[in-house]
Amino acid sequence: MVKKTVKKAAKTAAKKTTKKAVKAAKYIYSFGAGKAEGNGKMKELLGGKGANLAEMSGQLKLPVPPGFTITTEVCTYYWNNKRTYPKTLKSDVEANLKKIERETKKVFGSEKNPLLVSVRSGARASMPGMMETILNIGLTEKTIPGMIAKTGDPRFVYDAYRRLIMMYSDVVMEKAAGIEPKDGEGIRKILDGLLGDVKTKLGVKDDTQIPAEELIKLCAEFKKTVKKVLKKDFPDNAMEQLWGAIGAVFASWNGKRAIAYRNIENIPHDWGTAVNVQTMVFGNMGDTSATGVAFTRNPGNGDSHFYGEYLVNAQGEDVVAGIRTPSPMNKWSANAHSKHLPTLEKVMPKAYKELDAIQKKLEKHFHDMLDIEFTIEDQKLWMLQCRVGKRNGTAAVQMALDMVKERLITKEEAVLRVTPAQLGELLLPAIDPKAEAGVTPIAKGLPAGPGGAAGTIVFSSLDAIKLQESGQNAILVREETNPEDIEGMRAAAGILTQRGGMTSHAALVARGWGKCCIVGCGELEINLNDKTVKMGGKTYKEGDALTLNGTKGFVYEGALKMLAAGEGNKNLAAFLSLCDKVRTLKVRANADTEEDALKARKFGAEGIGLFRIEHMFYGKNSEKPLFILRKMILSGSEEERKAAVEELFPFMKRDIKATMKAMSGYSVTIRLMDPPLHEFVPTLPEKQQELAKELGITMDVFKERAAALHEVNPMMGHRGIRLGITYPEITLMQSRAIFESAAELIKEGHKAVPEVMIPLTCDVNEIVAQKKLIREAYDAVVAKTKVKKLNYSVGTMIEIPRAAVLAYEVAGEADFFSFGTNDLTQMTFGFSRDDIGSFLPEYLKQGILEADPFQTLDQRGVGMLIQHAVNEGRDQKPNLKVGICGEHGGDPESVEFCHREGFTYVSCSAFRVPIARLAAAQAAAKDVLAKKRK
Repeated sequence: MVKKTVKKAAKTAAKKTTKKAVKAAKYIYSFGAGKAEGNGKMKELLGGKGANLAEMSGQLKLPVPPGFTITTEVCTYYWNNKRTYPKTLKSDVEANLKKIERETKKVFGSEKNPLLVSVRSGARASMPGMMETILNIGLTEKTIPGMIAKTGDPRFVYDAYRRLIMMYSDVVMEKAAGIEPKDGEGIRKILDGLLGDVKTKLGVKDDTQIPAEELIKLCAEFKKTVKKVLKKDFPDNAMEQLWGAIGAVFASWNGKRAIAYRNIENIPHDWGTAVNVQTMVFGNMGDTSATGVAFTRNPGNGDSHFYGEYLVNAQGEDVVAGIRTPSPMNKWSANAHSKHLPTLEKVMPKAYKELDAIQKKLEKHFHDMLDIEFTIEDQKLWMLQCRVGKRNGTAAVQMALDMVKERLITKEEAVLRVTPAQLGELLLPAIDPKAEAGVTPIAKGLPAGPGGAAGTIVFSSLDAIKLQESGQNAILVREETNPEDIEGMRAAAGILTQRGGMTSHAALVARGWGKCCIVGCGELEINLNDKTVKMGGKTYKEGDALTLNGTKGFVYEGALKMLAAGEGNKNLAAFLSLCDKVRTLKVRANADTEEDALKARKFGAEGIGLFRIEHMFYGKNSEKPLFILRKMILSGSEEERKAAVEELFPFMKRDIKATMKAMSGYSVTIRLMDPPLHEFVPTLPEKQQELAKELGITMDVFKERAAALHEVNPMMGHRGIRLGITYPEITLMQSRAIFESAAELIKEGHKAVPEVMIPLTCDVNEIVAQKKLIREAYDAVVAKTKVKKLNYSVGTMIEIPRAAVLAYEVAGEADFFSFGTNDLTQMTFGFSRDDIGSFLPEYLKQGILEADPFQTLDQRGVGMLIQHAVNEGRDQKPNLKVGICGEHGGDPESVEFCHREGFTYVSCSAFRVPIARLAAAQAAAKDVLAKKRK
């Protein structure tokens, strides 16, 4: 029976396949003359440009030059079949050319009435400038006389021809052919040089001043040069030019700059590009013609006025190439360089009025700010393109808020209009983009702490502190950082390390502070004796200036101009408030001090998801408690250890109480001590001697006790819950500190909601044992302080795979789960997060892994464990509170995963709270919009 069913299914599938095969694939969609075969929703097939050309032509009936789009499927076919095309494509192209000929009453390749076309790329995601465009295709020795006869303007025709030769030889004959010339020796550069020579000889500044007779000579010289340099004749056949251009655009999809751009923007490499073949309209036909690029709103600041630039007697490439200073569209578009130039509104008022009406129509139709390209040919306006416009963070936030007020978009759509990177621009100091554009990085590492920093090189924490105290910025350069560097790291404006990954000590601390930091910069050669560092082939000494771009991982020589933190972010609070109305997922912060807690509240945190109790031994006011902790660690007897524990109690209570008070009644999840004890043993000889003296032991005994703490694999050794199991007095003291802090705050009229988190659990019996101690401490504190009841809970940090697998049992004893995804990722992959720099870049380069699993949650592996743990935990306890407190809590993709899996909250470093609020809102907005579409 089963076999028959399988055979029947196979036959049915075969029939369906056969039926589908009968119907030939449609590879080309035409548009123009108020009609279109496609529409704006077909971006996957037609690319963004093709889909919007179809929408403008077919739906909006705008003046769009007729043409056709070759689909992205052809690009995929092209690359999967050794750069060949589907068999029907040639006839399809010819048939669609005939359509254009009928609509324009011109003929492609005709000697008397020639049709010229442009060939442009168009991926489904905007990739401005990354792929290729060729204009004026169809101009040949045979068609030139016909063009001159029709236009009566030989200068215009030969100007168009020299442009074709320049573009085609560069894009088709050099780049698409795989020729990689040395810098400055490419064919475009050579031809630009010849053009420059002509202008110099004539004593003119602009291309428009070159007369026809000189352009005729120049075109002949161009063709000779192309033959000499590229060893091939420039094609003198219209159809050969067209197919060469089509192939070059498909080839440009896998050009170096396109690949690099997709990597940066996370655009899939298998999408492919469409090709748009469109009737040429000319902005270079004299003073009644122009071309321009405009935005329906200002992409630099979000101002709602129409904004753009244009050039009279020019083609589109002139505007973007910056060869001539473009003129402003209107008074709103003028800047310091163009304010003296005439506006399009004044020069061509009729065309401007029509264009202004069209841009308003487009924005109302697409419900977004659009980037539009247009050409005015002898006073007639033509629309060449529209796409959602790129914008910076300030503009994105301004537009989102304005469009909600204008009822152009919903609040759900508004939160999706601002990317996390754009929001990040409003939160941190940054290098002035203009200053950065003019320099080249001298080194590159991992972008661990975003923003920018400029300062003076120092090689020690002490020097960083001294420099800060003198009012100067320090760039702390280290091979790697450790907890003893903490004050210097805090004092430094930026941190640069030779070793370490994205979750190394330097990276984690810097991110928590919003500190600019670059780690794993392997090319650094640090000489601590000489106080020098070599990079980029040059040696820099202490006192030299560096600038760091922590967002990109770039290191620059000298001190570049900086923009202040939050510059231009007047709308930040309003936008985040909008996000809060949309999201359902709570956002907490990882904070370890009163200062951090106050910052977290300022950024909108709704509690603390991770208070690391051991962080009281780092940084400000830590010297005394750290000394006591070291006494405890190196004590020789249980009596000595208990005495040190009691001595530590008031310091611990002080920090916990101050932090809970700062959170004003929001929940504070306090993780019991977690790190391996050996980390706190001093390494400096003077500190060792001081501690030995206090303990009343010799240095030999000190070294013997310190050596006994050594572990082969400390990250999986005597730490976390294991400390509480072996030294119950440590758990009792910490619990007392937590409960006494809460009780005192309540008596003082404050709210306090402590959540005690047991770290590194692998078995439910560990929790049972620790809960007895925690309850013992609770009962003692209630009796001592005479408070009726403290509102507290006890949960666990799920960071060991076994705990995730046995989550049903664990949930029986835990009030909440908090996923410590740094360690959970480390243990699931078997990767040491501090040592991945030696191999992970190669994993990413080869595509073995899609992303660094310590930055973006591995949803297939680690995510499956989390999903299992949440489901099992809530089967046991339906109202189980679930959160995440690893660094993934601030990663947008990971936040979306948490929303999808029904988490209660995410927790991240204070400076990432706004990003998490946005990411949580975006995840919720996608759900709302998906339901509306149904």
